[in-house]
Amino acid sequence: MVLGHPCLWTGVGVPEQARCRRLPGPVRSPGPAREPRDGPVGPGPRSPLVYARHPVVAGRKPHPRTGRPTTPAGGCACPRALTRKRKPVTSTISVTTQRPGRLPDAPPPLARKPVLTIAAALGVVLLLTSGRYGYFGDELYFLGAGKHLDWSFADQPPLLPAMAHLMDALFPNQVMGLRLPATVAVALGTLPAALLAREFGGARRAQVLSSAAYAVSLYTLWTGHLLATSTFDLVLWMLVSWLVVRWVRLHHEGVRADRLLFLAGLATAVDLQVKYLIPVFWAVLAVSVLLTGPRALLTRPLLWAGAAVAVAVSVPALVWQARHGWPQLAMGGVISSANQQSGALLSRLAIVPYVLVLAGLLTGAVLLCYGLWCLLRVPRLRPYRFVAWTALGVLLVFVVMAGRPYYVAGLFSPLWAAAAAELERREPAKWWRWAATAPAFVVTGLLSVALALPVLPVSAVDPTDGLMSNPGSVGWPNLVSKVADAYRRLPAGQQRTTVAMGEAYWQGGALDHYARQYKLPPVYSANRGYWYFGPPPADTTTVLHVTAFPERLRAFFDEVRPAASVHNPHGIPVLNSELGVYVCERPKLPWPQLWDKMKSM
Repeated sequence: MVLGHPCLWTGVGVPEQARCRRLPGPVRSPGPAREPRDGPVGPGPRSPLVYARHPVVAGRKPHPRTGRPTTPAGGCACPRALTRKRKPVTSTISVTTQRPGRLPDAPPPLARKPVLTIAAALGVVLLLTSGRYGYFGDELYFLGAGKHLDWSFADQPPLLPAMAHLMDALFPNQVMGLRLPATVAVALGTLPAALLAREFGGARRAQVLSSAAYAVSLYTLWTGHLLATSTFDLVLWMLVSWLVVRWVRLHHEGVRADRLLFLAGLATAVDLQVKYLIPVFWAVLAVSVLLTGPRALLTRPLLWAGAAVAVAVSVPALVWQARHGWPQLAMGGVISSANQQSGALLSRLAIVPYVLVLAGLLTGAVLLCYGLWCLLRVPRLRPYRFVAWTALGVLLVFVVMAGRPYYVAGLFSPLWAAAAAELERREPAKWWRWAATAPAFVVTGLLSVALALPVLPVSAVDPTDGLMSNPGSVGWPNLVSKVADAYRRLPAGQQRTTVAMGEAYWQGGALDHYARQYKLPPVYSANRGYWYFGPPPADTTTVLHVTAFPERLRAFFDEVRPAASVHNPHGIPVLNSELGVYVCERPKLPWPQLWDKMKSM
């Protein structure tokens, strides 16, 4: 920059006599004061530069050598210094305005106190309701599968059965103890929800809005109540999303933080031990990044190193699946068939409104749509536009595949976070401004609690509840007691060659878990993962079979007669209600061949 008269400098070590003789051209006032590294004659004290103009100020002390008035900076204001023209003296000063080691444009600080308060409140609500009713059908299956630990199972990876086995060993027959990991994981999910808002530029209010939207969501409370694959899949998708979004922010600021992509690969490796859905997320994200950027994400070696770790960790499960004929692929077809009606397009598109319901009947659904719009339209969020296209792409994939609506729930939080960050910067339109208010969050939370959690008496449980968690958690001891009564009525000699069997894996899990308490014979099931645990012994002559379809049994046994009926007015028909217990005798084929024919997915 071009500097002014040297005598206008203060504290740079220029002798007083030299100040009057070294004359520049026109004096410039370059703006705000800055800190120089060195003065024009040598290093001087680190004091701010003061720039001033030459006009004489009345009342100032005379210059000690010339006797003339001084400038505000203390230099000589003689006419010769003010009027005589000489070649300007120029100098270049490099000013560092950033502290070493500090990231440029750092995001706002994390609002620890309110976010942790929301996490604690969510955890308390889940903990207080986790012991209500009883085990959910999937949890009973996990407990049964935990007794047959392997590298994989027909319908899922191995982590959840292993976790269920561990928690049941630590807290025997305690529903609350079994669900403790899910409670903790979902409560901690408020942190990535808030951190996503922070990466989008959201300060305290935005972080609170984002974490609150997550906490009052119907899906969060529903899956957080259960030990389920969807529970941990949700939190791990959120964690991966935050790591990727953070990498993108730092990339646009010129900071290389590729270790974040490697950590995302490690989180993916863990998620692949829970559920096999996250490859869909990465595939759609890769396409979105190629279309909208930043394409540099796909060129980072540490990203592919993390992917290699995820694949390596999954190799044992893939080998197991290959050896058993890829049953997980067959499960995908079963789920797709169950979620559609004759392949009708209408049933597939029904996923979309269901997704909005799961997001939250009031605030969650509105903020979800607004966040999607912000990521697509707001210029400030242009670097993160790939997040919106990833969410839409994943939704489209599962609509085409007739997947379950909650498969996309892991992408709710990035959209909520974008909405919250934008709401902090500008007021929404009046017609939907209510969605971001405290009363709306309270009402949404109360509705979600009433629908997703077992807060009502068992007598009020609706057997047609689409979420299934409440009706799927009642009546299991009653079902097992009916089988135990039928077993005790058999002759002692026949009891030694008798086994119990459930038509569905839920029933098999219930019989397996309560077998010791009710003194049941060995338990088997030919449904889904239970079939792979093996057939009954070759000398088995009698099966106590729980089913709603006795006509199917006559294809496998010469004699089928009813022994008891199971009626549970608050259970799910065919699964834990409207069932029968049948005594099946004289198998028509040896058990290895018969077992193959009885297999069902």
